[in-house]
Amino acid sequence: MTDLEIAQRATLRPVAEIAATLGLGPDDLFTYGPHMAKVVRPPAAQRGKLILVTAITPTPAGEGKTTLSIGLTQALGHLGKRAAVAIREPSLGPVFGIKGGAAGGGRSQVLPMEEINLHFTGDFHAITAANNLLAALTDNHLHQGNALGLDPRQIVHKRALDMNDRALRNVVVGLGGRVDGVPREGGFELTVATEIMAIMALSSDLADLQERLGRILVGYTYDGQPITAADLKADGAMAVLLKQALHPNLVQTLEGQAAFVHMGPFGNIAHGTNSVRATRLALGLADYVVTEAGFATDLGMEKYFNLVCRQAGFQPAAVVLLATIRALRHHGGAASYAEPNPEAVKAGLANLDKHVENARLFGHTPVVALNRFRDDSAAELEILRAWAAEREVPFAVADVWARGGEGGTELAEAVLRAAESPTEFKPLYPLEAPIQDKIERIATAIYGADGVEYTQAAVKAIRRAEEEGMGKTPVIVAKAAASLSDDPALRGRPRGFKVTVTDLAQRRGAGFVVAYMGSINTLPGLPKQPAANRIHLDEGSETRGLF
Repeated sequence: MTDLEIAQRATLRPVAEIAATLGLGPDDLFTYGPHMAKVVRPPAAQRGKLILVTAITPTPAGEGKTTLSIGLTQALGHLGKRAAVAIREPSLGPVFGIKGGAAGGGRSQVLPMEEINLHFTGDFHAITAANNLLAALTDNHLHQGNALGLDPRQIVHKRALDMNDRALRNVVVGLGGRVDGVPREGGFELTVATEIMAIMALSSDLADLQERLGRILVGYTYDGQPITAADLKADGAMAVLLKQALHPNLVQTLEGQAAFVHMGPFGNIAHGTNSVRATRLALGLADYVVTEAGFATDLGMEKYFNLVCRQAGFQPAAVVLLATIRALRHHGGAASYAEPNPEAVKAGLANLDKHVENARLFGHTPVVALNRFRDDSAAELEILRAWAAEREVPFAVADVWARGGEGGTELAEAVLRAAESPTEFKPLYPLEAPIQDKIERIATAIYGADGVEYTQAAVKAIRRAEEEGMGKTPVIVAKAAASLSDDPALRGRPRGFKVTVTDLAQRRGAGFVVAYMGSINTLPGLPKQPAANRIHLDEGSETRGLF
């Protein structure tokens, strides 16, 4: 059966029953039908242990971190543990584009799958509305006399939509006549790429949210002075639009465990994890909480430790490093990663080696989890087992797509052992270091680069950020996810390379700066054959083609 067929045939428990397993009552919920709810109770003191799932450098198809995270949670339940999963909400861009949804797969899904992958509880619509309200207020300010002296050529805030549409990357607004606004160049980005999405994922409460919204940099005046959302008196209305969306969403796994699915910043252009509020809520209610960081250790995990853990005070008790045989084939130079190739697997282990090193930089020896696929051969599996034994790295095979929690008990047992081992969180760099020092520390230690080069635009933007008080914040690197380098064509463990910073952006509300390496697009286009072309309703009004 397809993921969708499995989800549609599942028997769901009422969300109130799921909430009750965590000690939540009806007054703690705002329900959206029988199977979805927002939890309105404030987070309690932490009781649980946090487990972070990351991965090796992915293939274009993705390696299944969400599926593994859900399956591991179900497996912990098989072992009698009170566990919950905390993951991101899917974006409609990938759902109708090429990558698909983000609700897991096979026997390790969160449900109701259709609703989660589509409109869900409306969180992303609220973020889109708040983002575009700020854009509308900005253009209205220009039209109504521009009392602040905002330079139309230096407006950095973009409009947003949650759909892949390359035609809207660069636009001209205000065309028509005098009553239609001030003409200027602008653009759109995907909702999950907006600063407001990152702010929502990092905010601890409504007061924190409104304060962060007010700090958003909109643009600059003609004499170079920054203008924020608070200067435009936009922060209050934006907070009102986002008030309900800030509450975490509660659903369930296929095996009836609690799943918090909330927010969804991308891992290559933001910090790539679910909301701090949802994770904190789960940690106060469950004994073990599984969460994931977007893409591989060089993107999601690095940002989780250097940004999220610092801002939220989280300290993962264990790190799970997902690997797949097909990714090892890919990084070993195989022409096709869908066919057995033991020699390519051996060569691809260099990539896995580097990701283990990256986890150890933060004080963790990860549990390496093989997310099993049907075409994995016994010979390839033995190569990976021998590698793990030689390096004294905990290793387990997870067959959670096909078997759900039952297929993840070997992994769950290894994770429980790792969670009992003492760890000491070690940030990669001091916040007080100059921005370039932080970038170079990430590039050399995490990517394995020989150094960093900067364009003139990047040097100017870094100098400006430091002059405007953003020098002591974490650095979020936006780069290709397909390689440890900034060149997506470099597979495996590249050596003898440098990375190039092309620009830097301030995310004042989120509390970080973004260093861009290579060509990064915040509004993807649709592929030649979009997933949307196969999605439809059948004669019985049932959804078909959604994975």
